[in-house]
Amino acid sequence: MSIRQRILFYFSLLSTAVTGITFLMIFTVFSNYRREEYQQRIKDHIISTISLLAETKELNHNLLQNFGGATINKLIKEKTLIFDEKKKLIYSSIDDTVIKFPNGILNRLGAKYQSIETQEDDFELVGVAFQFNGKQYYGIAKAYDAFGYSKLAYLKNLLIVLFFLFLGLILLASYVLAKQISQPIMDMASSLRIINIETPNQYLQIPDRKDEIHVLASRFNDLMIRLKESFNFQKHAIHHISHELKTPISILVSNLEQLEKEKDADKLRVGIKNQKEDTKLLGDMINSLLEIAKVETHAKLSFQKIRLDEIVFDCLADTQKLHPGFNFDIVLDPGIENEEKLSVLGNLHLMQMAIQNLMLNCVHYSSKPSAKINFKAIRGELQIKFSNPGPGIPKKEIPYLFQHFFRGENSQGKRGFGLGLVLVNKVITLNGGKIQYHHDEKESLNTFTIYLPEINK
Repeated sequence: MSIRQRILFYFSLLSTAVTGITFLMIFTVFSNYRREEYQQRIKDHIISTISLLAETKELNHNLLQNFGGATINKLIKEKTLIFDEKKKLIYSSIDDTVIKFPNGILNRLGAKYQSIETQEDDFELVGVAFQFNGKQYYGIAKAYDAFGYSKLAYLKNLLIVLFFLFLGLILLASYVLAKQISQPIMDMASSLRIINIETPNQYLQIPDRKDEIHVLASRFNDLMIRLKESFNFQKHAIHHISHELKTPISILVSNLEQLEKEKDADKLRVGIKNQKEDTKLLGDMINSLLEIAKVETHAKLSFQKIRLDEIVFDCLADTQKLHPGFNFDIVLDPGIENEEKLSVLGNLHLMQMAIQNLMLNCVHYSSKPSAKINFKAIRGELQIKFSNPGPGIPKKEIPYLFQHFFRGENSQGKRGFGLGLVLVNKVITLNGGKIQYHHDEKESLNTFTIYLPEINK
């Protein structure tokens, strides 16, 4: 059963049940009101009859008959029995209606019951114990409420007609409502037929109203963006890894074949050293690709409070072991009063990798053996600038800085494979920050600035 059919079925069923129960309650309430109102009329009739009989001093047969004739038309098919205090019959109306069990009702009237209301077939039956002028009287009357039953029958027919009318309206409203609710989902399903992971810049249209469809379309588009990023990464990785690895592996195999034939020990030693460096470079490429994949999939990542100044100093010690002649000048802005200004919430291992890559980037692309790292806290944000002198990156290349395997003109002749800044950007973004590049032409200074929110923000 489709969503539209379920909405139509459940809404129609619920609305029909509510309407039916409401109409049934109306009919029941009116039926009870009719019975109570008519029984009260019978009770008033009995009391008025007893009052008239008690006021009449001479109760001869002709008077009783005349009294019965005068009162017979007050109630339809009425039968009235009046008893004195000894429960002896003193009056009986002339109607042919029969009261089946008058003695049972008469015996119950008295101290325990002053009035009894019940039904015999479609007739209303009422018994009353009533005192008048100090004497006890008992009255039993039975009558048929023709007018009340006719109104009840009319109400019944009216409610049945209204029920089926409402049923038709409910079905129509259910159909329209189900169509309106399910149509956006049907439109979304139709749009999904032409959207696939290779379709560029095609996403679900997000409706303006802020409802569940809006949330669903937004989440789907977010998912498609991540899938396309992963798919593009996979395509680039396969293409570039095959391209990057093909030549080094071929050279590696060729060099190993030459070393196998080499007799000179010095040349053999140099050749082995070069092979170690080339092999290490291939390992670094594979490790970088694996780390990028982990960041993109958020695999087994934990976040904690970390101090970035401590990470920078740890990375500085590692960098100087590899490049002892290179100097880093670390500057803390005076506005940083305490360690909280230097703390962020992030993943320690990934942040170390990002900082290490930025520092190595300064080493590889600096025109002088020096660089500067500046810490500054402003408006709840920690800024870290990595600046090194050297020629700037052409403006046309800046949009591609953080794309997989991109290497600019200034990287010609340098070892690398265009994954360092990609990793840095993804790590900083994952930790809630951003990274920007700026070149100061006047001072010929390249600066990468990372922005990270303070831990209390």
